[in-house]
Amino acid sequence: MDMGSIFNIAGSGMNAQSVRLNTTASNLANADSASSSTDTTYKSRQAVFASIQNGLMTGSSLDDMREGGAGVQVLGIVESDAPLQARYEPNHPLANKDGYVYYPNVNVVEEMANMMSASRSYDANVEMFDTAKHMMQRVLTLGQ
Repeated sequence: MDMGSIFNIAGSGMNAQSVRLNTTASNLANADSASSSTDTTYKSRQAVFASIQNGLMTGSSLDDMREGGAGVQVLGIVESDAPLQARYEPNHPLANKDGYVYYPNVNVVEEMANMMSASRSYDANVEMFDTAKHMMQRVLTLGQ
């Protein structure tokens, strides 16, 4: 693996964790939003990742593996299928004809833990990026 691959891997990891942080922030921002129907109620979202390891499992040549690289790919963002919170609040302005108001299926405690984990993962990728940069700078000064 060349040094350029390290930067690509760290960059893809930072990008993935950035998507995860933004998704978590969106969940937290909408955690208390209310709606009169299940169709319009915000649903918790999660980012889906996949590791990129082209050539590692297929028995390809070393040159093919260098071309393919490695890292993290964001496959997309999926909505949770957990049930929404239906609360009987007949005096609420958004209550439906039966007196129910629907709230998102966002668990604030889980989202905060998810945000801390994503933040630490992002920091780890930044640290890997910085370490590789410092190593390259040291190599350049060896010939002096």
